[in-house]
Amino acid sequence: MFLIGEISKLFQIDIRTLRYYDDIDLFKPAHVDEKTGYRYYSIEQFEQLNTILYLKALNIPLKNVKYFLENRDIDRILQLLEEQQRETQRRIQEFKQIEKKIASRIHQITDATQKEELDKIKEVFIPERMIVRLKQKIQKNDSLEMSIRLLENSTRMKSTIFLGKVGLLLDVEKVKERSFEEYDSIFVIMENESLEMEEAQATTLPAGQYATIRFTGTHADASFYYEKLLDYFERKGYEMTEDAIEITLIDYGLTNDRSKFVTEIQIRVKTSREAGLPPEQ
Repeated sequence: MFLIGEISKLFQIDIRTLRYYDDIDLFKPAHVDEKTGYRYYSIEQFEQLNTILYLKALNIPLKNVKYFLENRDIDRILQLLEEQQRETQRRIQEFKQIEKKIASRIHQITDATQKEELDKIKEVFIPERMIVRLKQKIQKNDSLEMSIRLLENSTRMKSTIFLGKVGLLLDVEKVKERSFEEYDSIFVIMENESLEMEEAQATTLPAGQYATIRFTGTHADASFYYEKLLDYFERKGYEMTEDAIEITLIDYGLTNDRSKFVTEIQIRVKTSREAGLPPEQ
């Protein structure tokens, strides 16, 4: 017979774990001394404990391990292992998605912190993006926190997916009028998240050529940069036909230093010819 401490050393398992297994009737001692309360295990139980540790190492839930031990059978162990194989494959795919999100976020943060890219107007191709949008009037100087919570609750998404992916939409007619005081929607860019939609709606930001400008600050500081983009559109003879996109790249979610906040404005480029207008003389 072996004391619990000896079993702990032999199998390199915490004594507290052995006591827990006893409490849930998974692995009970062969004998408990009524006077001292000491637990004693027999050598015949070693195989059972080995089986428990093996199945636990495969991340099989203890309740399933216990059911198998109570109903040992070849068919049952095959079923148990096949179920765990499917679960493992599902988790592998889940971790692959997490890995992609981490890589994407590292690239985004690294790119957003390139100071030489600030205050420059660039034309870049941006692929189609899936977003979830909540139509809501947001003033230029409003905090976005309440709007983000409303968007989160309307989609039942976890707030952890919002970091670095929140944006605002400014109506195209307001932009043309050089009125930058009130936004029309808040959105979050999706990365394969599952949704339960209520008030928010899923849509896409179309792929295409965009004129972009990145600056230090938040949406409260954006007006000056909208003016720069509009002047650029006029010089180039571009037509604006879609809402302006404003994306928060770095904010309080990533740093407490406001001097490191970065926002980017994106306006889809459409030349006069594409818009069906005569070219400038």
